Amino acid sequence: METPPPTRKPYPTDVSDEEWEFVAPYLTLLSEDAPQRRHDLREVFNGLRFIVRGGLQWRLMPHDLPPWPAVYQQTRRWLAASVFETIVHDLRVLLRLGAGRAPEPTAAILDSRTVQSAPEGGHRAGYDGHKKRKGSKLHAAVDTLGDLLALHATPADAQDREQVARLAAAVQEATGGTIEVGFGDQGYTGGDPAASHGIRLEVVKLPTAKRGFVLLPRRWVVERSFACTGRFRRLARDYERLHTTLEGFPYVVFALLALKAVLPVLAVL
Repeated sequence: METPPPTRKPYPTDVSDEEWEFVAPYLTLLSEDAPQRRHDLREVFNGLRFIVRGGLQWRLMPHDLPPWPAVYQQTRRWLAASVFETIVHDLRVLLRLGAGRAPEPTAAILDSRTVQSAPEGGHRAGYDGHKKRKGSKLHAAVDTLGDLLALHATPADAQDREQVARLAAAVQEATGGTIEVGFGDQGYTGGDPAASHGIRLEVVKLPTAKRGFVLLPRRWVVERSFACTGRFRRLARDYERLHTTLEGFPYVVFALLALKAVLPVLAVL
């Protein structure tokens, strides 16, 4: 390998020893002594964490981390292999067990988030008339603890209710068909496309006389999950040229959030 084990001053985004012990088997697509490997895999993962948290362009990778093409190419391999989706799934099970819940949920909360497009993602942007923003829309489903079940991206002009069937199929695949009920906002009103996947969709509506901030049952969970991802600046806008990275980076972020949250659980399991 060209990059030796890290002797540099650590960045706040670097993976801890405990976190690396958990994720290393997922990230090792080749053996450590494979002739193709030229850079330390942990340092490559640190480079990805640096980019996602700081929101930098790939070419602004610090010189004491592996070269940006190496980190970029390895990230594409991880995304193509659905590595972070697998990590998110396994961590969700551990977090639920640590909270005294069943391994798989029976309820899901659906919502969407519109992110404004940058020039790189402008070719796929749509205009969200409600948010008055041009960009892409991330459609997500989480369990009642706020952990990710499924996610996909569309142009921002896509209607939420048109994405219910796709989300319902994805959450049933992720959980093994255990979801019985889904909660959504008024954007999911109209028809019941989730019924064909065995899910009863319930719309949580605003009070008739809304005054100021209102904490809505169930819906606040997915809003909190979106808010937590806001700490990662790469998700602040649609900076991605490729649709695969637009959908893949949220999985990276949810994996990093869950990885940090699961350490106390692993200590007692």
